[in-house]
Amino acid sequence: MERAVVQRARPLARRPLVTLLTAAALAASGLTALTSAARAADADLARNGGFESALDGWTCTAGTTVTSPVHGGTSALKATPAGADNARCSQTVSVKPDSPYTLSGYVRGTYVYLGASGTGTTDVSTWAQSAPDWQQLTTTFRTGPSTTRVTIYTHGWYGTGAYHADDISLTGPGGETQQPPAVPGGLKTGSVTSSAVALSWSPVPGATGYAVYRDGAKVSTVTGTSTTVTGLTPSTAYSFQVTAVNDAGESARSATVTATTAQRPDDGGGSSDLPAHALVGYLHASFANGSGYTRMADVPDSWDVIDLAFGEPTSVTSGDIRFERCPVAECPNVESDAEFKAAIKAKQAAGKKVLISIGGQNGQVQLTSTAARDKFVSSVSAIIDEYGLDGLDIDFEGHSLSLNADDTDFKNPKTPVIVNLVSAVKTLKAKYGDGFVLTMAPETFFVQLGYQYYGTGKWGGQDPRAGAYLPVIHALRDDLTLLHVQDYNSGSIMGLDNQYHSMGGADFHIAMTDMLLTGFPVAGDANNVFPPLRPDQVAIGMPASTQAGNGHVSPAEVTKALNCLTKKTDCGSYATHGTWPDLRGLMTWSINWDRYSNWEFQKNFDAYFG
Repeated sequence: MERAVVQRARPLARRPLVTLLTAAALAASGLTALTSAARAADADLARNGGFESALDGWTCTAGTTVTSPVHGGTSALKATPAGADNARCSQTVSVKPDSPYTLSGYVRGTYVYLGASGTGTTDVSTWAQSAPDWQQLTTTFRTGPSTTRVTIYTHGWYGTGAYHADDISLTGPGGETQQPPAVPGGLKTGSVTSSAVALSWSPVPGATGYAVYRDGAKVSTVTGTSTTVTGLTPSTAYSFQVTAVNDAGESARSATVTATTAQRPDDGGGSSDLPAHALVGYLHASFANGSGYTRMADVPDSWDVIDLAFGEPTSVTSGDIRFERCPVAECPNVESDAEFKAAIKAKQAAGKKVLISIGGQNGQVQLTSTAARDKFVSSVSAIIDEYGLDGLDIDFEGHSLSLNADDTDFKNPKTPVIVNLVSAVKTLKAKYGDGFVLTMAPETFFVQLGYQYYGTGKWGGQDPRAGAYLPVIHALRDDLTLLHVQDYNSGSIMGLDNQYHSMGGADFHIAMTDMLLTGFPVAGDANNVFPPLRPDQVAIGMPASTQAGNGHVSPAEVTKALNCLTKKTDCGSYATHGTWPDLRGLMTWSINWDRYSNWEFQKNFDAYFG
């Protein structure tokens, strides 16, 4: 909390690399003089090159079809590159060995590429640096002596504007006619949780991938023979099928298997004891600042979750967490330990939750070893036991969490500080049981920025902290009571509309929260999606006043954000992907600052949820 504005991660600068065949190279390859007989035998091998059937036949990292502008027909491709993604669309085509081919297409935009890879000779590409109107791109190649498949593609350039492509063709002799693969057998379920079902099946000869269906709708495509379907609802029956896929098409669907997800574990760890809409706030219990010290007994009943700020480590990597009450010299009105503990019990008797928050702006915690992990568990347990607390808030900021260069899959993290934190929290949950309340307060840099960037990136050079909370949230989603991302002290963040959103109004909170409730592809990878959280697991983090942090918005803007997310009214420029009346509520930094501002934040919450 209370830190400088975070800047979004940037990849290393890259310059376009283009492979162009010179006239001499064309002559050497024998492509300069195709005979009329050869041309007569040629065919257009590109599937759906005019994008009249949406993206059928194409695999795109970020693309859609539009009806204007188009070069021919009624549709064209529109794709928008991001900072770590060039918005590539590709398809693999069957070809004949040692044969000539011509690749052609029409493009619009800045830095638009058309090319072919896997040719077996020289992979080729051509590009338009600037095409304000439709411009034809053409290149040629000869396949190698054993080449039977070639990938054709188009893409833009990193971080530039959207590009368009249409009427893409690959002209040349067709390859051997291929049949779709056989139907997969052996489909079975594995582990089943409240939000996920593991599936596996037998391999199919000739298949290049598999499509997974849930209740008749395709939900993912994978290359292996197993997957885990996530984002499911607890205590719900689902049916699953799988098909095998190759260049010729898709097999019939397999036999159906069914699974019923488990019950929600006490609403995600204690959240069943919370009201339908909860107000969460941080209480400066170990320090004073310009807001002044607030005694636990003086916290109004409106606050449903009270986070004690902060437990901090004895050193960055020790894992030894200590919670020190604010000294009298700094906080003249501080209560005694006995009074503080009695006030906590009184709050709990009234149905409130009191948690120890670990980290904060100054409390860097890096669990780099198993020894640090174990010390974290024992020292946090000691704090919880001494004060009779309900659980833990993870408020790791700064450099507490970052990803190693080889850690690229948020579903299977490798970095010790991530793996050890997840293990430590699971140990604490197991010790205290289903009533253990677990909340998290990451910054947008560690969560929503993961839509564009994850760790150091494919080419290195990005900030390794980008998206680093995602593996923690994902691994603990069945134990998580509340996630309240700090929608403040943040740089501009790209939303699911591929537009940047900045602090200062309702739209920022709407866009950031919509990402959590809709889910999003990590680093633009459509095959690696961070699943949505339940609305009862999500609260919106906001500063209580202008003094509390950058990004404060007025009560009227808070109300607009809530109206849009829970009622789909007052939505402004950002179109949400759903309506979530069960959104849990609001979090603020801090109770002390809200008291300083005559309880403006609390009063607005009370008036809204009544």
